[in-house]
Amino acid sequence: DWDVYEMQLKALQKQLVVLGEHLQKSGDLIVIVFEGRDAAGKGGAISTYLQYLNPRWNIHVALPKPSDRESKQWYFQRYIDWFPAASETVLYDRSWYNRAGVEPVMGFCTPEQTDAFLDEAPRFERMLVRDGIHLFKFWLAIGRETQLKRFHSRRHDPLKQWKISDIDIAALGKWDSYTDAAHRMLKETSQPETPWHVVLANDKQRARLELIRTLLASMDYAGKDPKAVGEVDEKIVVDPDRYISQHSQS
Repeated sequence: DWDVYEMQLKALQKQLVVLGEHLQKSGDLIVIVFEGRDAAGKGGAISTYLQYLNPRWNIHVALPKPSDRESKQWYFQRYIDWFPAASETVLYDRSWYNRAGVEPVMGFCTPEQTDAFLDEAPRFERMLVRDGIHLFKFWLAIGRETQLKRFHSRRHDPLKQWKISDIDIAALGKWDSYTDAAHRMLKETSQPETPWHVVLANDKQRARLELIRTLLASMDYAGKDPKAVGEVDEKIVVDPDRYISQHSQS
């Protein structure tokens, strides 16, 4: 029901504003990584999160493919350039996890580079958390039929055509390869200090609510209203092991 969705969303967005006020006083830093299937709703979730927040302190990062210079840097370097300073939240629309997903599947890196990344990423992220950064990692999952419907909508809607790329089209025939890559990534980089939250996102509205709710429920901040935040729906937000066990054949 759209009215129920709007009511719940506004309550959560008000809590995001309260959290933002807390961050201004505490100086805490937040990094949010949005990964997932193509057309899973990463951009829409980020826009919903940011809707009523001050863009000075809440930064949406969607990097293009690396330049020639960037391709010769330490792999994490161009992402670190966008890390938050005091009181800021940075939201990555795809992140360093390109090296565990699109790059190996599309042949943009070597297997050895992916192996090295999967070894290094957990240690890199533990450094961030131990230095006080609040790190959230969301992987948005959708079914193959939902993905095809969304691609069709994008391709035939003049207002959405910018959302579909040649890489997206090429990826249509690589569903199983992306599945294998995602499952490996989730297994090897979801650690107690830096867990992945898998968000089942066939229903965009429910996914957005539960994603925001997961972050708010995990944060301790002045003015927090537990009733407004509510309980995370474990049918929508699942841990990687449960997700992989249920979707290993899909």
